Amino acid sequence: MVAFAGFQTPSQSHVDATPLPQNSKRAARCSSGWMIWTALAVALAAGPALPQAGVQLIKVDLSVVAKGYRMSKLIGTTVINDKNEKIGTVDDVVADKDKKQLSFAVLQVGGFLGLGGHLVVVPYESLVIDETGQKITLPGASKDELKKLSAFNYPA
Repeated sequence: MVAFAGFQTPSQSHVDATPLPQNSKRAARCSSGWMIWTALAVALAAGPALPQAGVQLIKVDLSVVAKGYRMSKLIGTTVINDKNEKIGTVDDVVADKDKKQLSFAVLQVGGFLGLGGHLVVVPYESLVIDETGQKITLPGASKDELKKLSAFNYPA
């Protein structure tokens, strides 16, 4: 165990010869003190965290990040066509594993209040998203055309 100058470790602390009840505040302080000192000793013995080999951190332009679309905000947003007709909602956005870029948008089409509809996939780049991310358009699409697409099911 590591000892620190100026601090009392549990082995140095004064303990009365009279037994304390288990639920006393003093007993709780002694046992929690043991846990704190033990955790601190283990953390110090382990040494500083070392960077992982092969990981390179790069500076990111935060002004560019701030202008991007948050997927958590896009999911659930209504999708309209160029005639301003509601044709579905964004259920998810999927990144391609190989290209490591957003490639697909999963849309829920039909149904009522999220029930009874089915999921279809469209290329992410086919969506037109306004500056605020509040209006998503899929030009040239209709609800009937989307319903004709193969239904998508998430892998189990």
